[in-house]
Amino acid sequence: MTPTTPTTSAELAVDAATLRRLYRVMARIRHFEIGAARLMAGGRLPGTLHVSIGQEAVAAGVCDVLRRDDHITTTHRGHGHCIAKGGEPKAMVAELLGRETGYCGGRSGSMHIADPSAGILGANAIVGAGIPIALGGAFAAARRARGGVSVAFFGEGAVAQGVFHESLNLAALWRLPIVFVCENNLYAELTPVSVHLAAGRVADHAAPYGIPGVRVDGNDVIAVRSAAGEAVGRAREGGGPSLLECMTYRWHGHFEGDPQQYREAAEVARWKDADPLKRLAAAVAGDPEAAAGLEAIEAEARQEFAAAVAAAEAEPPAPVASVSSHVYRRPVRGGAFG
Repeated sequence: MTPTTPTTSAELAVDAATLRRLYRVMARIRHFEIGAARLMAGGRLPGTLHVSIGQEAVAAGVCDVLRRDDHITTTHRGHGHCIAKGGEPKAMVAELLGRETGYCGGRSGSMHIADPSAGILGANAIVGAGIPIALGGAFAAARRARGGVSVAFFGEGAVAQGVFHESLNLAALWRLPIVFVCENNLYAELTPVSVHLAAGRVADHAAPYGIPGVRVDGNDVIAVRSAAGEAVGRAREGGGPSLLECMTYRWHGHFEGDPQQYREAAEVARWKDADPLKRLAAAVAGDPEAAAGLEAIEAEARQEFAAAVAAAEAEPPAPVASVSSHVYRRPVRGGAFG
C-alpha cells in the first residue's frame, strides 16, 4: 500500500515497482486461497470456506491506493481484501485453524477476521452487513478531518439489500468519504445475476443518489487501481462517495465443496483465460525491469503460506473454556456491567 493516495493522472501512472507490488499482492492472495482450499479438502480446516481465486485484482488494485489508517469492510469471501490491506497471513491461518494465536483467538474462523490496526473493520458473514459499518468508518473519518477514507467491499448480491441503498443515500447526503466497491462475480451464491438483479449494471445505482458510478474490468489490476485511485482521491478531498463496480469471476464454487451445477465448465474456462495474474504478467512481459522476479514472487507467496500453516499447526487449539471470552464484560461494583 502506498503511504499517500494518488489523486492525479500522473500520480496514478504505474512504474515497474508498482507493477511488481501489485503482482506480489495478487500472488500472496492466490496462494493463500489455494492453500486454504487444500487444507479444507484435506480435512485439516474446520468450518466452511469461501475463496476468491480469480478475483485478486480487485483487492490488490483498490487497497494499493489506500493508507494504513483508511478503513475497509469485507465479506464472507474476504481473505484477499484483508491481505491486500495489510492483514497478517500467519494470524489469518491461525484463525482458520482454530488456534488461539489467530486474529479472533480461534473463535471465528474464516468469516469474521478483523484487524483495526490495519484499518480492517472486519469480514462479515451476513450479506451486505459490512456496508453500514464502512459508512460508520467514513462518518468517523469525516469528523476527525484527517483525510481518512472508508471502503466497503461487497458482492452484487448485496445490491438487493435495503442497507445498500440506505447507505448510498446517507453517504450522498452527508458527502462522506467512502467508496462502495461491488465485486460483481455474476453469481449471488448459486443464483446468476440475470435472475436476481433487475438493473443490468450495478454502477447505474449511483445516479439516483447523485454520485459517480463507474464500471471497470475487475480482472485488470491496473484499471482497478486507476478507477479506485480517482474515487479515493475524490473522497479524500471532500468530493463525497463513489460506487465502483468491478466485473470479475470466482473460479471456485460459492463454498468449498459446492458441486457447481448452476454453471457450465466452458464459462469457468473462459474466465480462467482472463486470469488477473497472467494478464499482469503479459502486460509487463516487454519490460525486463517489471518482469524480473515474478517467478520468485510466486515462490515467496507459496512459502509464506506454508510457513503460516506450520506455525499455526505447531500451536495448540484454542481451549474450549475460552469460548465465551470477549463476549461479556466483567461486572463492575454493584453487579452492573460497565
